[in-house]
Amino acid sequence: MPIAVLVVDDSRLARRQLQRSLPKEWDIEVSIAADGVEAMAAIHDGKGELIFLDLTMPEMDGYQVLAAIKEQKLEVTVIVVSADVQVEARERVMALGALEFIKKPVDIKKLGAILSQFGFISQA
Repeated sequence: MPIAVLVVDDSRLARRQLQRSLPKEWDIEVSIAADGVEAMAAIHDGKGELIFLDLTMPEMDGYQVLAAIKEQKLEVTVIVVSADVQVEARERVMALGALEFIKKPVDIKKLGAILSQFGFISQA
């Protein structure tokens, strides 16, 4: 059964780049959201078992999404993907329950290593 992957970013280019970075052989069903409000609706619809979440977005930013997920005790896994690579940003998202923090643009090898490390894919 495919994993429900949700890519959340207000930039269409960033969403496409991330989707192209995902392993080709990975059995997933990808949904997209352009902001946190859309992301929360998609999560409630079961479209976000694994979420790639940007931090800086209109309507509801990534920090607010993480806080809402934590508050609502939603069973999802979040990997933050952001250009904001300050130590404080990383510490804040990890405290809010993010699994990992990846710098934009995504390094395909690093992404593969993280997905493998946490059991989402197996690397030969």
